Amino acid sequence: MLSAKGLNIPRYTLVYNNKMNATTIKIHGNTKTQLDEFREYKNESYDEVIKKVVFIVKTMKKEPKLSQQTIEAIEKARERMKRGEFLTEAEAKKRLGL
Repeated sequence: MLSAKGLNIPRYTLVYNNKMNATTIKIHGNTKTQLDEFREYKNESYDEVIKKVVFIVKTMKKEPKLSQQTIEAIEKARERMKRGEFLTEAEAKKRLGL
């Protein structure tokens, strides 16, 4: 994990203010349901979910041991979020000086 002013932020997390060029893709309902299982919070975009899955797959291919650590970190993060232990976007930006 990377550290940004005391925050442990997984490497697949990207905080940015750029406008995104959007595109539309067709996926089966079952695929959408499976992607939903990877959402860590209610308003997480599918773009974020897909980037996370791609990061995990690439890491798994390069460093299988590290990928298991990533999966465990995501599961721990989900548990923290369920307990209400998370920062809002505004709080994270403030801590990061954005």
